[in-house]
Amino acid sequence: MSAHSSAAPSPHAGPPGPEAPRSGTVAVLGATGCVGRQVCVAFERAGREVLGIARNRGDHPPRDAFTAFDVAGGDPAELAGLLTAAGVDTVVNATGGWVLTEEAMHESHVLLVERLLGATALMAVRPRVVQLGTIHEYGFADEGVSIDESFVPDPVTPYARTKHAGSAAVLAATAAGEADGVVLRPVNLCGPHTPEASFLGALMARIAAADPREGLELTLADARRDYLDVRDLAAAVLAAAHAPVSGRVINLGRGEAVPMREIVALVVAASGFPADAVRERTAEVQSKGGNWTRADISLAGELLDWRPRIGLRDSLRDMWAVGPGRHP
Repeated sequence: MSAHSSAAPSPHAGPPGPEAPRSGTVAVLGATGCVGRQVCVAFERAGREVLGIARNRGDHPPRDAFTAFDVAGGDPAELAGLLTAAGVDTVVNATGGWVLTEEAMHESHVLLVERLLGATALMAVRPRVVQLGTIHEYGFADEGVSIDESFVPDPVTPYARTKHAGSAAVLAATAAGEADGVVLRPVNLCGPHTPEASFLGALMARIAAADPREGLELTLADARRDYLDVRDLAAAVLAAAHAPVSGRVINLGRGEAVPMREIVALVVAASGFPADAVRERTAEVQSKGGNWTRADISLAGELLDWRPRIGLRDSLRDMWAVGPGRHP
């Protein structure tokens, strides 16, 4: 991937950021998901009013207010009216997921963003849009390389391609003066309420269902990943909503490529499952992120005054504490 980095237009160019701090209501799309619920908490703790929006109320709606609305399938004018009535001046798009058909991914990652931008364009005062993309938009990275924002996106999976299309739409609308957007590209996530569709969520479910007397066989690839706690991501979203930056891409991670065996060992330790009852098998990398991921997070420090604060051990311990069969 490093060969792609020199010819790209600078991703740091873009319109100036907002001139005054925003203090109105924050609408969080996907408010009941792993990311959305932590984003809601971060804004609530910062004293901002929050309007959670999702297709279904779910088990953990925001404390302030919630509206069930299908953004991808809804009328942009209706969404614009909803946001205007609530006094929304910031929208966080925390929707999306892994285990979907490509058609469903297009709906969740592309059509939804187009409908959102259509809605904000109808508002008398356009809200700031914080779009959550993914580090996978860059495609595979060479081992030892830290992925910074100068890398040309080269998405290789349906998930990455559709997420990139949504991010590109926000950046294009911002460059055209039709929106005030910023795109955050986080690495893989861990921490409370990690979905079972993810590698770590599936691993937790397998451990929870395993009998220590029979042991547990795990197939692991010789890969290294950068993982970020979802609460650190939420803190970055909060910073991005208030920072005077617009039309920018900002990568987020811990800036560390940790062996997957080490990550799995931390999950097993957090679960209390006997380590000597785990049998490991090695296989080729089959994941969506190749065999290496490490984000360069220097721009996030420069523009957002942000850095990750939650260590992997604590994150995975907290992830297990609210995992399968447990309560928040």
